[in-house]
Amino acid sequence: MNGRFRFLVSAYAASAFGNYLNLIALGLFSYEVSGTAFGVGAVMALRLLSGFAAGFAAGALPAALTRRTVMVCADVAQAAAMTALALSAPRTPMWLLAAVVVVLGAGNTFFSVALRSAVPVMVGSRNRARANGLLMSARSLATVLGFASAAPVIAAGGYALAFACNAVSFAVSAAALLVLRPRTDDEAPADGEDEAVPPRRGLRRFATAGLPGLLLGMILLRGVDALASSSHNAALPVVAHVAAPDEPAVFMARFWAAWAVGTVLAHWALRRRRPEAAWGERAFAVGTCAMAFCFTAAFLGLPTAGLVVAAGAAGFADGWTEIVYTTRLQAASDRQRGRLFALSATAEQSGFALGAVTAAAALESLPVLAVVAAFHGAAVCGALALLLFTSGRRGTDLSRSAVTPGEKEEDSHGTSTGARTLPGS
Repeated sequence: MNGRFRFLVSAYAASAFGNYLNLIALGLFSYEVSGTAFGVGAVMALRLLSGFAAGFAAGALPAALTRRTVMVCADVAQAAAMTALALSAPRTPMWLLAAVVVVLGAGNTFFSVALRSAVPVMVGSRNRARANGLLMSARSLATVLGFASAAPVIAAGGYALAFACNAVSFAVSAAALLVLRPRTDDEAPADGEDEAVPPRRGLRRFATAGLPGLLLGMILLRGVDALASSSHNAALPVVAHVAAPDEPAVFMARFWAAWAVGTVLAHWALRRRRPEAAWGERAFAVGTCAMAFCFTAAFLGLPTAGLVVAAGAAGFADGWTEIVYTTRLQAASDRQRGRLFALSATAEQSGFALGAVTAAAALESLPVLAVVAAFHGAAVCGALALLLFTSGRRGTDLSRSAVTPGEKEEDSHGTSTGARTLPGS
């Protein structure tokens, strides 16, 4: 982990801050432009739909462009879109707003897939868990700061200022990539190289586009988890207005601040686990269960201290699963990583979009706790299914697709077969 990557993380944090500031500003602005709640929902659905569609193309782009080029183009396109929106903010036509959200949805997917696929190349396979933790911690803190600053920024300069801040944040990220020029792509494998995963020890594997079934199962669970997450995102504003009618924003800020602290603690804890091969698919499934229970507990009507503890525990489990999941998928070969993260982005976008619609409809007639518990119960069922699928396997079983030509064979989590520890332990 060098200063160049840490600078990139800082630029990524600035971009994430602008994104979360814009998430609130764009929602409010959409209502102002459309004049109806349906218009707000349509704008959000369009953004999710464009991100979902971009997931199908994101995995193929590195074959024609470097990942750095993809990230820079995504940042520049989003910066241009937000600049156009800032300049037209007083009288923005609906068609321009729709075009902007399409660019934002697709650009975010392209950037995310390229970045997550490039991490092992930028920092090395051994350092990817720590790098993922830094990226996740930066995004968590940016989430809280972005949400907290939305109201004062809009009050100070209106929507134009909020959109301009977001445009600047994208420009900062693009400039960092252009100046630092990090290496983001491995050399192309030899022609005819077979990435198929052969059966080992009687283990049955199925694949989509040559991808191992176990990784596809993790991606499917990730999509179910996104569906479950949409329920507490939809329910939290409702609970905030009931529990703290005079200051709902403070209630939500307290919740997300505790959650962010938990995600940072997860990064700290995972840095000290050894060896890296001791956690992977099973740790991801267990973390998903813990996250579901903690988020559900946060809606039990707990006192303030209990709410903070539940939100912090949920953030810890959330950060744990994010780091473990991303690190595990990054153990695949360079060519497979793009497809894996593109498929993951599609699963997460579709899961969250479906969950947002169904959770909002369910909250109209059912208690908040029942809705959150039902959605997170689906995530628990998916996690238990993954645990059953892996119950007969050794935790260090190797996917040969993670081995690149000329390298020593790695275990299924990307560490060499010797005794090694996590970076920073």
